[in-house]
Amino acid sequence: MDKKTTSSAIDVNDVENSTTFGSRLLKSEETVFNHNAWDHVEWDEEQEKYAQDQIQKHLNNPVPEEDQEQYYDKPAEYWNTFYTKNENRFFKDRHWLKLEFPELFETANADAGKKRVFEVGCGAGNTMFPLLEQSQNPDLYVYAADFSSTAVQVVQSNPDYDTTRSNAFVWDLASKDLPEMIEPGSLDIIVMIFVFSALAPEQWDQAIKNIHLMLKPGGLVLFRDYGRHDLAQLRFKEKRLLKENFYIRGDGTRVYFFTPQELDNLFAQSSQPPLFKIEQNAVDRRLLVNRSRKLKMYRVWLQGKFRKL
Repeated sequence: MDKKTTSSAIDVNDVENSTTFGSRLLKSEETVFNHNAWDHVEWDEEQEKYAQDQIQKHLNNPVPEEDQEQYYDKPAEYWNTFYTKNENRFFKDRHWLKLEFPELFETANADAGKKRVFEVGCGAGNTMFPLLEQSQNPDLYVYAADFSSTAVQVVQSNPDYDTTRSNAFVWDLASKDLPEMIEPGSLDIIVMIFVFSALAPEQWDQAIKNIHLMLKPGGLVLFRDYGRHDLAQLRFKEKRLLKENFYIRGDGTRVYFFTPQELDNLFAQSSQPPLFKIEQNAVDRRLLVNRSRKLKMYRVWLQGKFRKL
């Protein structure tokens, strides 16, 4: 995919100005295979019908009821298997982090002062290690947690893992207990990238409470995850649906596909007074193409910045 130089995330309330964002806009269908990726591509009727047809197939053929319990019972075990299997292949260079979340890298500035960042669902440390590598701030400390013990072992065995500047540990975002090493109200930023989607919908409220408790007043959540009708959702075969928009992959790991309205409700509308102010609730709608095979792949991601009130 072509390297991006501007954001593709469009705030939900500002869709009419979408042409001012993103780096490559598709002006004519005739040029669709001229590049590897296009920003803010509106779906045509054919793609919309395909999406609706796929969703209906999923609804008609869910995971059999007798098989569902195993995916709710011990979800961490499926992630342990995933990380054991893919140990040397799942670290991704998130070069887009600086572009989309400059607030994160401001904590690494030499004059930023004492900062505490928590990467929740750290996997292989895909956010923690790039942040610490660039840090000029002696007072930046990064926590990293995953509910897969195998993932945490991978982070801890990384030669760049430095216990004077970071701490990686096992923790479930939906736990009723906060991590013992993190004081309530002590964090400046919590990063959740493709993490919330692994939770079952009934776990969301507890996860939001935990996030809110750990952040300082004015602390920031940086969020990125799967959007409704993303390619990954539409590609699911029969007997993968656990409940509406919530699936199991072939390896048993779970994934939910969100709408911006759901995020708005979760972070700002579900409690009174609201827990967070929404600074960004955006859609990154991308068309990727395989030029040699003449394939179109529609991706939908959601991106959010939520400030603790």
